[in-house]
Amino acid sequence: MASLRPRLLLYLGVVHVGLAALAVAGLRAWPVTLLLVEVGIVVSLLVGTALVRRSFLPVELVRTGAALIGEADFSTRLRSVGVPETDGLIAVYNRMIDRLREERLRHEEQNLFLDRVLAASPAGVVTLDFEGRIAQANPAAEAVLGRGVTGRLPGEIGGSIASAMDALDVNGSRVTASGGRRFKVSRAAFYDRGHPRALFLLEELTDELRASERAAYEKLIRMVTHEVHNSVGAVGSLLDSLGHYAPQLAVEDRTDFSGALTVAITRLQHLRAFIGGFAEVIRLPLPDLRPVALAPLIDDILALLKPQMEARAIACGWGRREAVPDVQADKNQIEQVLVNVLKNAMEAVGSRGRIGVSLWSEEGRTHLAVHDSGPGIAPEARDRLFTPFFSTKRDGLGLGLTLVAEVLAQHGCTFDLRDAEGGGAEFLVGFRYLPSS
Repeated sequence: MASLRPRLLLYLGVVHVGLAALAVAGLRAWPVTLLLVEVGIVVSLLVGTALVRRSFLPVELVRTGAALIGEADFSTRLRSVGVPETDGLIAVYNRMIDRLREERLRHEEQNLFLDRVLAASPAGVVTLDFEGRIAQANPAAEAVLGRGVTGRLPGEIGGSIASAMDALDVNGSRVTASGGRRFKVSRAAFYDRGHPRALFLLEELTDELRASERAAYEKLIRMVTHEVHNSVGAVGSLLDSLGHYAPQLAVEDRTDFSGALTVAITRLQHLRAFIGGFAEVIRLPLPDLRPVALAPLIDDILALLKPQMEARAIACGWGRREAVPDVQADKNQIEQVLVNVLKNAMEAVGSRGRIGVSLWSEEGRTHLAVHDSGPGIAPEARDRLFTPFFSTKRDGLGLGLTLVAEVLAQHGCTFDLRDAEGGGAEFLVGFRYLPSS
């Protein structure tokens, strides 16, 4: 089309020049007629040129509009030229441009709104690109996965959450634990330019699951405790009464009778203590927060457990020990936590191993780590470590880590039990600083 208009103009020029030449040759003897004919030819040429230009005006408008659209310039509108047909085309173009401008503005506003929602969302949102690499992660997701994850494959990040992301199929979900917290990882898909991309939602369920589990096991423990205490009390009373009949038995039967009663009474006492261990979990009071110096407290606990460790040939001592500020804590409850953690480490080591304790400050928190040289954490146990009544020990009640988690959660501590570098397991606790007065 670009070369058509010059050709038409050239054609008009050639035709009219030829007509002018013929008029000069044929009408030379009639000057007046020749002049009129020449004027008519010039007028015809001008009219033809104007018609060609007007005929190509819509084409020029289309070309201009296409250039503006190509430059994403949706703010420039075309003016009417006074030709009905062309003005109709201009009106259509201007309506289209107005609609595109409105759509772009709406799209930008929606993107801005979505960015702000994702930035403020407590749930982590992660999208992958077409190659399966992380294209975008909102702040909540970065807080869980770590900073600088953009451009990496989920399998390259490490950790239980990234592993769950890597293993999930579309529309699948999984609950996994990380850093003493539990997350539901869900995978979905959305389409971008006609091709599917993966979307992950990371929802923390720690408080909800802990509350629901606590409500369930409190009800169960109360029912069991009530029934067992009633039975133990009645049976114990009967056994005590039976003891008075021993003098009435033959001498040769008294020893067996008294021994049987002693065994039965001892088993009842063990049963009462067993149920008492469950009741301790639901009777846990709110912490009485006071300034606590952790290092001396740990020294006292290590001295308390030293005979048991020496009997197992377990070496225990300080690793990294820094001067740290006092923390806000209930000393008795934290002492109970540390005893539980160290005893678990002893059980993991068994004998002839090592347990190390480290204490340092970093990122606004005081950190405590207990590391053992045991076999580490079994893969099937990682997501259930802080679940009530779950235990990897043959005769375990599954209450030790539950009690630890309850105490640390009420103290506002971060905590995690994980495999340590170089082997073994490591229990990490992050305490808040004592506010300065």
